[in-house]
Amino acid sequence: MKHVAECRGLLLLGVLICVAFPTLCVAQTRDDSLAPTPPMGWNSWNKFQCNVSEDLIKSVADSMATNGMKDAGYQYVVIDDCWQVDRDPDGNIVVDAKRFPSGIKALADYVHAKGLKLGIYSDAGTKTCAGRPGSQGHEYQDALQYARWGVDYLKYDWCSTGTRNAEEAYSTMSHALMATGRPIVFSMCEWGTAKPWLWANGIGNLWRTTGDIGDKWSANNKWKDGSCCEYGMLEILDQQVGIESFAGPGHWNDPDMLEVGNGGMTTTEYRAHFSFWALLDAPLISGNDVRSMTPEIKEILTNTEVIAVNQDKLGREGHRVRKNGDLEVWAKPMSDGSRAVILFNRGASESEVSVSWEELAYPGHLSAKVRDLWAHKDLGSFTGSFKASVGPHSVVMVKIAP
Repeated sequence: MKHVAECRGLLLLGVLICVAFPTLCVAQTRDDSLAPTPPMGWNSWNKFQCNVSEDLIKSVADSMATNGMKDAGYQYVVIDDCWQVDRDPDGNIVVDAKRFPSGIKALADYVHAKGLKLGIYSDAGTKTCAGRPGSQGHEYQDALQYARWGVDYLKYDWCSTGTRNAEEAYSTMSHALMATGRPIVFSMCEWGTAKPWLWANGIGNLWRTTGDIGDKWSANNKWKDGSCCEYGMLEILDQQVGIESFAGPGHWNDPDMLEVGNGGMTTTEYRAHFSFWALLDAPLISGNDVRSMTPEIKEILTNTEVIAVNQDKLGREGHRVRKNGDLEVWAKPMSDGSRAVILFNRGASESEVSVSWEELAYPGHLSAKVRDLWAHKDLGSFTGSFKASVGPHSVVMVKIAP
């Protein structure tokens, strides 16, 4: 009962402060130092959906600590939906004891001992997307529980919210997390319907910009209930155009988790998928079975040169600088004055793609070194432009440095 009293006291204090000093609550913002670069980690949903358990999370943490992912920068091990089953008479969230017999606190301790961090999932509505108890009306109570357990990251979904206002819902949970005193990265999974990039800076550390990604190169499939949509990688990519200016250190656009390694695309397509998420400063949250990766998939997910583009301290999201039919050029300014550039071919046949220095905001007479980030090879010095032959559904990703 002591814990219940603490929860109720904290909730009452938060409400009283916001009623008495509404401008204080509006001004309260999240600390950008929580996610100075896009978060990197793993999430259970894309591969395992509701089939989550203590044993799965432990084995994933074991693998990430030893297979090169931790060394490459992946930190978070995130349990998605279905870890919770009910609320007790005092309103406390109840963990599935069959699947998580040791409880979340013990699991967090295990993950922390591996040098990694634990993430968890909830929802801004009355129920989660899988029909489990949501956090609506229990925000401060749940946040305090997560903090006690040692949770480091919260993914917060948008099912069963009815007519609830998104900015209010996410602000409430954001304030609740901050009130715990524990640094917890806040991942807003609102699907982009309320355009969170316009208002979520200071509320969340990352916010979804689209509906769910599917493990496909191109798709636009409606759900069984007729609502929209599961998108392919291309549809997700196209929806990032024009919103890059809203992202930066501590507040990132999130085009959803990585599908790399789940089997629905070719290795070449997965390489393009990972290249774009890196250039877009997207959170690099893998969603495959990291315990049994092929060498090709492991090489994609742990390419430190591509990851360095994503984790560059300048925090400037890349953008599309030119589109000619199926051929595109994307670029991202880097903190050392260089540019990361993707030459992209959406089409079905090999084509030559070029980029001029003027498109990168360089003077045309400049001499610059070009390095291929997938071949890990210096290509030499070029003046005025660079071009390469790009295969179908493929990218050439280079760093151009004066």
